Amino acid sequence: MKKFFSFFVLAFMFLNAFSQTIVGTTPENKNVILEEFTGIHCGFCPQGHAIAQSIKDAHPDDVFLINIHVGPYASPSAGEPDFRTSFGTSIANQSGLTSYPAGTVNRHLFSGLSQGSGTAMNRVSWTNASNQTLAMASYVNVGVEASINLETRELTVHVEAYYTDNSPVSTNKLNVVLLQDNTLGPQSGGDMGNEYNHMHRLVHMITGQWGEEITTTVAGTFVDRTYTYTIPADYHSISAEFLDLKVVAYIAEGNQEIISGNGCNPTFTNFAYQNDAFLRDITVPENICEGITPSIKVQNLGSETITELTITTKINNEVPIVIDWTGEILPLLNQTIELDEISFLGLNENTITVTINEDENLENNIATTTIERILATETVYLTLVTDAYGSECTWNVKNSAGTTVYSGGPYGNGVTINETFTLPQGCYVFNLIDSYGDGGGAVTLKDDTNLIIYNTNGTYGAGASTDFHTGLLELAAVFSIAETDVPVDEPIIITFNSEIRLPNDELITNVNELITFVNNDAKSDVPFTAEISNNSVITITPDAELASLTSYTITIATESVENFSDVLLAEDVTKTFVTKETIGLNKTNNNINIYPNPTKDYFIVTNSSNSKLTIYNTLGINVLETNILNDEFRVDLSNLTQGSYIINITSDKQNESRIITIVR
Repeated sequence: MKKFFSFFVLAFMFLNAFSQTIVGTTPENKNVILEEFTGIHCGFCPQGHAIAQSIKDAHPDDVFLINIHVGPYASPSAGEPDFRTSFGTSIANQSGLTSYPAGTVNRHLFSGLSQGSGTAMNRVSWTNASNQTLAMASYVNVGVEASINLETRELTVHVEAYYTDNSPVSTNKLNVVLLQDNTLGPQSGGDMGNEYNHMHRLVHMITGQWGEEITTTVAGTFVDRTYTYTIPADYHSISAEFLDLKVVAYIAEGNQEIISGNGCNPTFTNFAYQNDAFLRDITVPENICEGITPSIKVQNLGSETITELTITTKINNEVPIVIDWTGEILPLLNQTIELDEISFLGLNENTITVTINEDENLENNIATTTIERILATETVYLTLVTDAYGSECTWNVKNSAGTTVYSGGPYGNGVTINETFTLPQGCYVFNLIDSYGDGGGAVTLKDDTNLIIYNTNGTYGAGASTDFHTGLLELAAVFSIAETDVPVDEPIIITFNSEIRLPNDELITNVNELITFVNNDAKSDVPFTAEISNNSVITITPDAELASLTSYTITIATESVENFSDVLLAEDVTKTFVTKETIGLNKTNNNINIYPNPTKDYFIVTNSSNSKLTIYNTLGINVLETNILNDEFRVDLSNLTQGSYIINITSDKQNESRIITIVR
């Protein structure tokens, strides 16, 4: 921190020789500085926040709030934000607080209002103390202004004070503190999960723990000080947002007894760009069963107002959606923009990428988020174990219309409940409720492939909810073959991302009727047999070896096949490829064995040493690659999710493709 100051003491008769720009010289009453001691695990602190804000709302120009996260309730658990500072403990210790939330009003001792013997008061006393303070005369007026240089991150604070009367002490202290608003995070008692809006949060004391000394405190004293402070990128990994920062300055008699103060929101200088739209994030609704309507947050980091944007949205590898947005985003302000509804492939993981039009800064014009969802079968199993208070436990399953389709409880103590649901294709939410609010026994919800939809050991508090989807949506397919250099003597494998069934929910038995296989060069059909396994993997085996250096096309005609067109994509699943030259090439190794299959965390491949092994997911993305070092080689699958995968084993002597299924 740097500080520069000029300090003038003059008799009042000469005051007009100097130019005061932000402080008045007429006697004023005191302004309120309400310091609230709070914490994210303090259940009654939201009530304190509301009381303090109501005092501020009643006197917006005369009351200034400082929220100090300190003490045991402010200590974050794993993964929670840390709102504490190095200054909070000393301020709390001098207040004499005995419980939370506590607050001081100008660090003054109000008779009959204290929690104990100090200046800290319970929240019910803050309004009384504030009203008393606002009615008291102040012997010093305080004015403050601030600006932030956006390029250097330098905050400049200019404070002026004028003594309209003598201070009872010869030395006062000038304090300048930096606060931050609008920080989302957890808050016990806030009923907003991790979206509670924390305001007036102390992040730094620019003048140190107890401020800078003023050594002349008689009537007519004029104080003029300027401080500069470089704002870090974050405080305890919590981003310092320029637009949410504000400054409060106050004068105190020593470390307590604040006389008066003032506050301001900084202005901004030195924008790096005139036109700079910052795509901050993408928000996706929780229920994404029948398509989604995402929204984006755009911040204007340029000096010019944004009036239009071209926004391109792409999900997975689908065709991008482009919209032209018009509106107004002033410098440094944020704007939430709702995008058009988009549909997507029926995958458990989907990637949305949003891009806004090019401007002077191309580094912040793109954002990506991943949508993870639970896609279960239509048969779902619930296992619920009650604790010693089974009468507190209930649950229900609701469909997308909000109608309860299954429910249960209350129950007896220490019993195990097993339920089986049949849930037709659609969106559902499972709600688990404990009426006392302290959780219960273990609960597991899974489908008939053992996919875990919800699981808890019983620590679910007042309850928990989880969204999931059943049945088949639109299905993606990936071929095991490339476009060129396809071996002439290997089967072609098509893997879908989920089970494929007929619209009447019957399994597909005669898969040959769904497929056409054409030799494009000879303009003739290719005889073949096809099998379907796991209701999601089709293996096509030509009756004879394919011709080398020849073009072929395989098609699953989704619209022309009876009872099948509504299950797959609207367009046919088609692959055209060219075989490779086969002179001197031995491609098959029937001795290769891969086991166990299905598997959980690993498989072993035999008789294929000195080969390269590559695993692809159902989108054709390479998810694992390794070299086979011996004739009984173990491959770790613990980092892969449940589902079917294509294994390719290649060397100068072989090219093998197999399917393996991971089940957990």
